[in-house]
Amino acid sequence: MQRAFLSAIFAGACLVVAIILSPYGSSISRAARSLFSKSSTPAVRTAPISSSLSSLSSPRFNSTMSPTPVYFLSHGGPNIMEDVGHPAYTKLQQIGKEITQKVKPKAVVVFSAHWQAGQDTIQVNTAEMTDLIYDYYGFPPHYYEIKYPNVGSSSLASEVISRLRSAGINAQPVRRGLDHGVFAPFTVAFNPKSNPLNVPIVQVSLFDSDDPDQHYRLGQAVAGLREEGVQIIVSGMAVHNLRDLWSSMGKPGALPYTLSFDQALKDAVETEPEKRQEVMAQLLKRPDARKAHPSFEHLLPIFIGAGAAGKDKGERFWTFPEGSMSWAQFRFGEIAA
Repeated sequence: MQRAFLSAIFAGACLVVAIILSPYGSSISRAARSLFSKSSTPAVRTAPISSSLSSLSSPRFNSTMSPTPVYFLSHGGPNIMEDVGHPAYTKLQQIGKEITQKVKPKAVVVFSAHWQAGQDTIQVNTAEMTDLIYDYYGFPPHYYEIKYPNVGSSSLASEVISRLRSAGINAQPVRRGLDHGVFAPFTVAFNPKSNPLNVPIVQVSLFDSDDPDQHYRLGQAVAGLREEGVQIIVSGMAVHNLRDLWSSMGKPGALPYTLSFDQALKDAVETEPEKRQEVMAQLLKRPDARKAHPSFEHLLPIFIGAGAAGKDKGERFWTFPEGSMSWAQFRFGEIAA
């Protein structure tokens, strides 16, 4: 217990130093200062630090830099954080290093399948310091004590809200923790010890609807952030059928609908950008769609990613279908040389 406590304090201290030295770390929030000055037991999350997005308007951010690529992560369940032998664990690690070592973003805006706001409303997390949300059941006790040190940015959140409202989207600020659709894959991709992200993270909700075009437009509304060094990540699953999970577990290969929908998703995403929105929307009308996704919340994030990609092409650069799930990973756009 003492070792875990010291490790958490060390990780938090490293994160503080890294953020202060980053372009976004111009000021430490009053809440974060007070947390680090107290001797009480640390919260579930390391105290975030206020990050100023106002610097985005300065020449060092508002330059002719290439847009950051957009990533769709198939995130799996919370157990991916410990399933080091799973092929997706290794792939998420590789993606994380690609982002931290090659893309080198100034901040991250992330959309997760596990946060749907209103039918016509988007919520944006403005909190700089909150607990993680353990939005799962039936796991061993230590899964409800997991920590993922990270920071929020009220300034970046305000910029996201402004862009959404300018696009005619009803966007509302809220204070909310990161759900497992973020902290589970991020723990693997951006391990706090081996590959820390060290930039602010702002989570944005999905709509509470199955409208693919509505989510595509949501992505389009935040696309401009890519030109300012902000990394957009959308988190879901390429195929996600929990109803068939147990019956297919332990059996070799993947179910027929897993294979067929996985291929259809690849083909749709890799369609020429001018036709991509229309082709992707047809995915929800396929006869295997409701088998691959009994509910569409794990599929909808990729529509946001495709919208944010604009004219950049999409690519499925890895997949791993198993049982009633597919772990396909996608990238939109190129990594600047």
